[in-house]
Amino acid sequence: MEYSFLMREGHPRLLLLFSGWGGEPSLFSHYHPKNADFLLCYDYRSLDFDSRLLEDYREIRLAAWSMGVWAAGMVLQGCNLPFSAKIAVNGTPWPIDDLYGIPKALFQGTLERFDAVGLSKFRRRMCGDADNVKRFLSCCPSRHLDDLKAELSALFHEVGKHSAPSFSWTRALIGGKDKIFPSVNQQAAWERASTPHYVFDEEHYSELLFSMALECSPEGML
Repeated sequence: MEYSFLMREGHPRLLLLFSGWGGEPSLFSHYHPKNADFLLCYDYRSLDFDSRLLEDYREIRLAAWSMGVWAAGMVLQGCNLPFSAKIAVNGTPWPIDDLYGIPKALFQGTLERFDAVGLSKFRRRMCGDADNVKRFLSCCPSRHLDDLKAELSALFHEVGKHSAPSFSWTRALIGGKDKIFPSVNQQAAWERASTPHYVFDEEHYSELLFSMALECSPEGML
């Protein structure tokens, strides 16, 4: 796992974000939480996690997107940390599952046919329309295809080896137009987990939902 402090000013409060597959700092560097440090976790080729990074914080707001919901649950389960909120965005504790996550055949097909064309098609599904694709690309994603495929493969194999993490979430935000984690599957997953969840007319990649989860806009008071 990779880490990047997007803001580190010695605040006692931390915003901790687990990105989805393919995450990198440039995708979230334009978010500026008030009165908090901001730590991004990404690249789940390994789930090695250094919890010492969190030791000095008196309050932690956790947000996780997509596959990051599973990754956060895996590495944080059993940790005694001062969470003020734990917010899942367009992901579930069962990330590769026909009923509660991404259908297995879809995930496996994406992995087996992964190349530059496949990545472009995935990003179109993730964003939903051309304008949202432009917003995503304006963040200048730069990771190489080989890195992305290796991470996708690692996630496929690691998810298959483990049961769902025993980690509870405060609430879940669901994009009703999500074409990666189907909305109906997300709703079923959070009902199974007895987690309050809210559906919005948004895609899998949603600046609105990110802002709400990261407390960077008035909507973050959800």
